[in-house]
Amino acid sequence: MFRPERIVEKKSALFSIVVIGVVAILALPIIVPHLLHGFHIAHIFLHIGGITLAVFITILAGIASYRLRTKRLLLSATAFANFIGAEVVLLIDATWPSIYDLGEMTLSEVGHLLTFVTLGLLALGVFRND
Repeated sequence: MFRPERIVEKKSALFSIVVIGVVAILALPIIVPHLLHGFHIAHIFLHIGGITLAVFITILAGIASYRLRTKRLLLSATAFANFIGAEVVLLIDATWPSIYDLGEMTLSEVGHLLTFVTLGLLALGVFRND
């Protein structure tokens, strides 16, 4: 009998589901059009790998935060969720460069700012006294 709680307990199954889900969502709009673009696809897969790991760690940190009810884990889950956003922005910038710039600020700069915010949130979680 299938029970969703078992997926959370078995991290390898959860990781497999996250990988399949992320690749399935990004296959048509991003992966397939750039499949024959040489080393550019490697750059795209680098960001897809970052998104996949960030989603997986966000889920684990969210579950741990829910179970243990600590603000440190909540900050960690928020930091990794923010990192998902940073990787999505950087993936869009790698896929369609300079199309979606925000005025004078490029998407690359936005992605780097979000990555810096992620590091700040992780630092707050480390130095926080619960």
